[in-house]
Amino acid sequence: MKILTVLLLAACFLVTLALGAQNQQLVNFDYLIAQGELQLSTLLGIAFGSGFVIGWLICGLLYLKARFTKNRLSKKVQKQQQELDQLRAEPVKE
Repeated sequence: MKILTVLLLAACFLVTLALGAQNQQLVNFDYLIAQGELQLSTLLGIAFGSGFVIGWLICGLLYLKARFTKNRLSKKVQKQQQELDQLRAEPVKE
């Protein structure tokens, strides 16, 4: 499965290189406070790269949040299980 993933990523990278080599024209890019001329391939690479990084950051944060929630709930279940075991071990008073 990992080999298939690596091959898919390599194929995407090669397609990106092929498309980038075809887009060498200069375009005007307006920043919030400035303006610049960049090659279209560079601009596309920056946009896709930053989107990839932002996507991984969001997914990573959501994954960490889920792990912390799971650990907190597991500790709570263990504590309740210990309390239940203690209650079962105590003799019944009449």
